[in-house]
Amino acid sequence: MAEPAPPRRPTGRDVARLAGVSQATVSLVFSGAGGHRVSDATRERVREAARTLGYQPQAAGRQLRLGRSGMVMLAVPNLLGPFFGRVLSGVHEEAHRRGLAVVVSSGWDGATLAEAATAGRFDGLLICSPDDSQLGELPADTPAVFLDADPARSPGRPTVELDVAAGMRAAVEHLAARGHRRIGHLRSTLSAHTFRTRQAGFEAAAADLEVVEAGVSLNEGAEAARAVARTLLERPDRPAAVICDDDVVASGLYQAAAELGLRIPEDVSVVGIDNIPVAGLLVPPLTTVDLPGEELGRTGVAALAALLAGEPVSAVPPLPTTLVVRASTRPA
Repeated sequence: MAEPAPPRRPTGRDVARLAGVSQATVSLVFSGAGGHRVSDATRERVREAARTLGYQPQAAGRQLRLGRSGMVMLAVPNLLGPFFGRVLSGVHEEAHRRGLAVVVSSGWDGATLAEAATAGRFDGLLICSPDDSQLGELPADTPAVFLDADPARSPGRPTVELDVAAGMRAAVEHLAARGHRRIGHLRSTLSAHTFRTRQAGFEAAAADLEVVEAGVSLNEGAEAARAVARTLLERPDRPAAVICDDDVVASGLYQAAAELGLRIPEDVSVVGIDNIPVAGLLVPPLTTVDLPGEELGRTGVAALAALLAGEPVSAVPPLPTTLVVRASTRPA
């Protein structure tokens, strides 16, 4: 008795017929080259048809024809940084939608990035929150998008910024509106655009206030922040409100306050920046500036996909930030 024939594998033609589009449209969707030529609604209809049929594009052959690997690299300063987890979530979501795979790297420098860019392993690079030493070393023809970076330091390359200056201004104004005239600031010592922008935003908003500042190395984590925060809180003239350059620093301040028997917000009001998951779990929950990391990642992948498709990349206005008011602040 003859063996039954194996079930026929669904093809791109089958997907096109079910989705009501041409085979060329199916190819554009799964090559990641559709860009603005394929609407989001059509792209989703094609992907839904593929899921229904169990269609799997022949990725290796497709990428070989395109001269691509189908992979992009996301480079972040610190793989363990909670904010970068939010960015990675958005990057993965948009990359999956566009048929791209993502490799994540941290601890990189300019030379490492240049080597990765020229070795042909990746179709393009997403470089998040670079410090000054990591800018300007990439070959000019390398498809790269900078996230949370200074457009002036990477001319000619797409850059997606966060409006952190507005976020810092909102944080200062929140405390000032509650009567705080003397504010502490635990600021980052890292040489990155995002922290210079936070500092400039803070100084502009706090021009009429009395300010007490202390520098913190964010690479050393909450323990280093705790030590610096303790020094600030042990001052005989300690400020009754403190703004921290990120939520990890704020959590270090919470630890220092507990060690000194100080209550938040009764003895010291605290504001952070990032709105990482721990912000809502601290006791009391932390007032913080939400930085839309997921949107940053999605927007960056969309810009990189356009680069890879040879399409123009429109300038993106800074992504808006939002002050999330919780229980860690109170009137002076």
